[in-house]
Amino acid sequence: MRWLTLVLVVLITTLQWPLWFGKGSWLRVWQLDKQLQEQRAVNQTLIARNAALDAEVGDLKRGTDAIEERARNELGMIRQGEVFFQLLDPNGKSPPRQ
Repeated sequence: MRWLTLVLVVLITTLQWPLWFGKGSWLRVWQLDKQLQEQRAVNQTLIARNAALDAEVGDLKRGTDAIEERARNELGMIRQGEVFFQLLDPNGKSPPRQ
């Protein structure tokens, strides 16, 4: 009877070892599931960023408002006949250029 018990324990251990510690083990599945969750979170942030960039490209293609806004903010352009006022910091520091 002891002999049979020992053989069964060795057999069960031999069969269970790959399931828990082998190449396709449960531990590896749990690690891959965690990596999958992290990658999905990264993908969601990239999808949101791409949507914002796509909307900006659409605005630039469709109308002049977005182009005018970028010209004013990034290049410092003004329309003909407009008066540009620059307010300086009383401490003598100039405002940061964009």
